[in-house]
Amino acid sequence: MAKQDFYTTLGVAKDGSADDLKKAYRKLAMQYHPDRNPGNKEAEAKFKDLSEAYDVLKDDQKRAAYDRFGHAAFEQGGGGQSAGFDFNAGGGLGDIFEQMFGQTAGNRGRARQGNDIQQAVEITLEEAFAGTKTTLRVPTRVSCEACSGSGSADANKEAATCGTCRGAGKVRAQQGFFTIERTCPTCNGQGRTIRNPCRICRGVGTVQRERSLQVSVPAGVDDGTRIRLTGEGEAGGQGVRPGDLYVHVSVRQHEFFQREGAHILMRVPLRMTQAALGGDVEVPVIDGTKAKVKIPAGTQTGQQFRLRGKGFSVIRNPARGDMVIEVMVETPQSLTSKQRDLLEQFEAEGLKSAKGSPEHEGFFARMKEFFDGGRG
Repeated sequence: MAKQDFYTTLGVAKDGSADDLKKAYRKLAMQYHPDRNPGNKEAEAKFKDLSEAYDVLKDDQKRAAYDRFGHAAFEQGGGGQSAGFDFNAGGGLGDIFEQMFGQTAGNRGRARQGNDIQQAVEITLEEAFAGTKTTLRVPTRVSCEACSGSGSADANKEAATCGTCRGAGKVRAQQGFFTIERTCPTCNGQGRTIRNPCRICRGVGTVQRERSLQVSVPAGVDDGTRIRLTGEGEAGGQGVRPGDLYVHVSVRQHEFFQREGAHILMRVPLRMTQAALGGDVEVPVIDGTKAKVKIPAGTQTGQQFRLRGKGFSVIRNPARGDMVIEVMVETPQSLTSKQRDLLEQFEAEGLKSAKGSPEHEGFFARMKEFFDGGRG
């Protein structure tokens, strides 16, 4: 007799939520519990079916396997255990594929290779603008020099046919209703085993070393950029290509320049008299040159001036962004007696006309109207 579908057993739709499953199970479990049905074999069997169905469907991993393979995914294990799979190993569906095919779900179809290496490098903003070369000391596994990476101590690198896969490089196993083929764990897919392993690398073909590697960082690189160097990771051993090296670039903050994409922002403080009278201000540029900024008379705090093509470089592009100068008018402090006298004279003259500070006069004029209106 065909086994009833787990969703039908619980009376829940296939797309039912975890909460729907729990409510249905509790209701039916109370109804068919053996304590409430003493001596009733049918109720006892129903209760077991309910428990088995809920045990599978309440677990996301088991439920995914059941939705794909049905009861066949659990035929050998029974009681909610999958055929040859360990759902409690803590890895999710990726572990299912790893146990089925000898590789993780994310690596299906990817050629075997050595481990990837992650390295960090810190550069200045000027180096990020112009590009730079930096030397890294990378701890890694390299091809064994003693055996030229073969793993064999024999001069002729003699190897024997692998006894596990008999030279095929792959082994097969029957799991449930399907046959699984995976890379031979003994010879790592080579079909051969080393008769006389190298004493230096012990037959692996690689040894631990620290090597020096020069990395080119392109102009225009941004903070957080990851550079991939194919084949510069760990050596893979016999017949396996090397992994990759990933260089994570961080850019130090600059004393004057603040990068905003392809543009550079620079805040420049101005004396009150400079802002009032106007004039030229010389500022540095990221490329090492200098530029003059014409400050018009009456410049206010927050006013910006744009220097076209003086900004940051764009990666793999000859274009450059702009440099934006934002001024801040600085109020003088610790005045001398003469400075105070001059400023008092300046203030006295300013009170005679609203033209010198139009925003100030306009604001207080509107405030006066507000209070006068409030009294009325």
